Amino acid sequence: MTVNLTRRLGIELPILQAPMAGVQGAELAVAVSEAGALGALPCAMLTPEAMVDELQRIRAVTARPLNVNFFCHAPPVPDAARLARWHQVLAPYYAEYGLDIDSVPAGAGRRPFDQVACDALEPFRPEVVSFHFGLPEAALIERVKGWGAVVLSSATTVEEARWLEAHGVDAIIAQGLEAGGHRGMFLNDDVTTQLGTFALLPQVVVAVSLPVIAAGGIADARGVAAALALGASAVQVGTAFLCCPEATTSTLHRRALQSEAARHTALTNLYTGRPARGIVTRLMCELGPLSEAAPAFPLATAAIAPLRGAAEAAGSADFSPLWAGQNASSCREVPAAEVVRALAAGLG
Repeated sequence: MTVNLTRRLGIELPILQAPMAGVQGAELAVAVSEAGALGALPCAMLTPEAMVDELQRIRAVTARPLNVNFFCHAPPVPDAARLARWHQVLAPYYAEYGLDIDSVPAGAGRRPFDQVACDALEPFRPEVVSFHFGLPEAALIERVKGWGAVVLSSATTVEEARWLEAHGVDAIIAQGLEAGGHRGMFLNDDVTTQLGTFALLPQVVVAVSLPVIAAGGIADARGVAAALALGASAVQVGTAFLCCPEATTSTLHRRALQSEAARHTALTNLYTGRPARGIVTRLMCELGPLSEAAPAFPLATAAIAPLRGAAEAAGSADFSPLWAGQNASSCREVPAAEVVRALAAGLG
């Protein structure tokens, strides 16, 4: 099935670059696709206009297949009491940096895939469209498939994989607990249901009839080989690309990734309101990585942003989301094409 999936995706290697909102744009996607793998453009933090700009940049320099990725969460109704509690928790940090907690800007910070995004995307007809947190409404899926795109989505449990198969995806990304960034969980919010990649992968392979893409903790050729041996048709890799020159990862984030700090990651909802894996920071240590005080995704972001900006200006990552998986061992400052070649070493 590996050959079948790579052929369907139009790529030479069974390797996908994980879409990583906030730390990459067109340049990394192009570099990975040009190397024979599947580059990805994350659009959850982009307006439709910004997405069009990025896609134009990509199409201007490569005709290789591209994965365009979206979140598909249901925007929450703001809870004034919960937001007030969140501001109260963060008030001492605001005082530390001389910031006004009463002037926190509004704004969700993440947008789900909707009709407007689909309208903007359709002229580009990307070869692959992927989703996180389930799927958008069926009519949008049918529209995406109508222009010939392969549809992918992330599953973090066997139940989610079966749900995705029943709702029309073409392949499933089995996202293990080791993976950096947001958990793709969508059928429930119980983090105790989350499995490691090499426990989840073979169970999903048996449970569905679709190709399965392994994600989480895969950072070198041995990890790729192990995933394929357990039935994966391809792998998705993110953290290994974070220090590439084509990524937009900040200097503070790169420094953390290449330090001993990268050995200690945890799931946290403090930065966005939803569990995501990142390097442990002061904020995570002092508030606890998972807090009931954080408002629903993505509303937590608004109050964190001013703190993050002030701290980073002072050279501190205390309030920065340092997204990373549990295996940053191959996160090096080398071109993305070299990372792809290293992952592909040994493939027939």
